[in-house]
Amino acid sequence: MRTDLRPEELGGLLEQPLIAILATRRKDDTVMLSPVWFEWRDGGINIWVPTPEGGKVGHVRRDPRVTVVVANSEWPYKGFEIRGEATVSGEDFYEVLGRTALRYDGPEAAERMVSSYAPGVVIRVEPGVIRAWDYEDEA
Repeated sequence: MRTDLRPEELGGLLEQPLIAILATRRKDDTVMLSPVWFEWRDGGINIWVPTPEGGKVGHVRRDPRVTVVVANSEWPYKGFEIRGEATVSGEDFYEVLGRTALRYDGPEAAERMVSSYAPGVVIRVEPGVIRAWDYEDEA
């Protein structure tokens, strides 16, 4: 297994419509894992959330330390983990929603979602620690 890879060494893994897992901390310090759509952009992860209060957004506002993991499920296995501090912002919500909906569901769904969703927020994860791996060398 190759480790200590950079995102660009993962062969487009972060461009695939994979479900990422966002780990946030609840008030009692237990971890909540949430499946999310994401985009890798400008060296960080963007996750749109349709509800600007509660759940993962409330967790991030209280404790910004998060982890996001993206991994494929076919050979050769590849994965990416980013640990860092997240921010929550209403800016760029529709842009992030549109780009991710286009990637995951296509142009019609993206247009429908952008035109019908009430304003939400974007959780932005800036990297503190990046860990990436693949099994290319074991093929």
